[in-house]
Amino acid sequence: MTFYQRLVFPILKRMDPEMVHDRTLLALRLAQRTRLGRAVLRLIAGPIPQRPLQVFGLTFPNELGLAAGFDKDAYGARGLGLLGFGHVEVGTLTPRPQEGNPRPRIFRLPEDGALINRMGFPNRGAISAVARLHALQRQKGEMIVGVSLGKQKATPLADAALDYMQVMRAVYKYADYLAVNISSPNTAGLRELQGGEYLHNLLHTLRVENGVLARRFGVRQRPLLVKIAPDLTWAELDTILGCILAQQIDGIIATNTTLSRLNLQSPQQVESGGLSGRPLRDPSNAIIRYIAQHTNNSLPIIGVGGVRTPADLQAKLDAGATLVQLYTGLIYEGPTLPGHLLRNLK
Repeated sequence: MTFYQRLVFPILKRMDPEMVHDRTLLALRLAQRTRLGRAVLRLIAGPIPQRPLQVFGLTFPNELGLAAGFDKDAYGARGLGLLGFGHVEVGTLTPRPQEGNPRPRIFRLPEDGALINRMGFPNRGAISAVARLHALQRQKGEMIVGVSLGKQKATPLADAALDYMQVMRAVYKYADYLAVNISSPNTAGLRELQGGEYLHNLLHTLRVENGVLARRFGVRQRPLLVKIAPDLTWAELDTILGCILAQQIDGIIATNTTLSRLNLQSPQQVESGGLSGRPLRDPSNAIIRYIAQHTNNSLPIIGVGGVRTPADLQAKLDAGATLVQLYTGLIYEGPTLPGHLLRNLK
């Protein structure tokens, strides 16, 4: 058991989860600004093995990244990179600022090693993040920065593509890759975008826009990824994969949070929202394995869900993931987790 687990987390778990998150992000923001603070973050991380790999035409310094949702407005990504993450996915960003759902909206399930959140894409809007993303491109070193694209809560599904394009245009010059979030359970109706007709139209629109923006800014096209839900049937997943392959999308992120409450112990399981953490580990592995098998390993996969140990990370890679992201594990294991995972990966 680490120092964080023995002494720090027992104190933190008595506090409101969102307040703890906000203070953690503030500490990262302050630390990454000074030479001493950056040295402290590197000391916490410990030695990070360098295992560069090429994915989507990008060079990632290692296999491990931080999932979207932790650094919604790109305030602490540099500090997170210093903790060992080879890539950080910021967002999800929407065209305009929005508050998200009412608080409380994050709940710990320690008996299950899980979280439930019903955040609803709270963020300051895409334009607000542009200056920080611009600065981050100069400061981030080898770390890869992805941006998760979302739609405004009030935008009808028929107009969703316009929202995604608006965010895409704002961040395009400063994002290494773009993730299309169509699978959060906390924005009403959003998961309907995973349906065949909606998805085909959305991905076609974004693929065309990708080419337009690359020519406008004189840069290479940004890799486009789609983030899917874990609650799909195999037939629904087949439809999504067919659409992704037909539209020549660069990769898939599997998976977002789940609505399932199967075999949970915590009384907090009654809260609505998306469940993440240990209960998601095996379902996400099954989906990763299915995607890898049914695409003959031709579609790069970022595997997400339930990563807390080196064995969890290895299982994602063995299932067919090229890269792996975590989030909930960081809450329970603390800031030394990225370095621990990477040093002990087979």
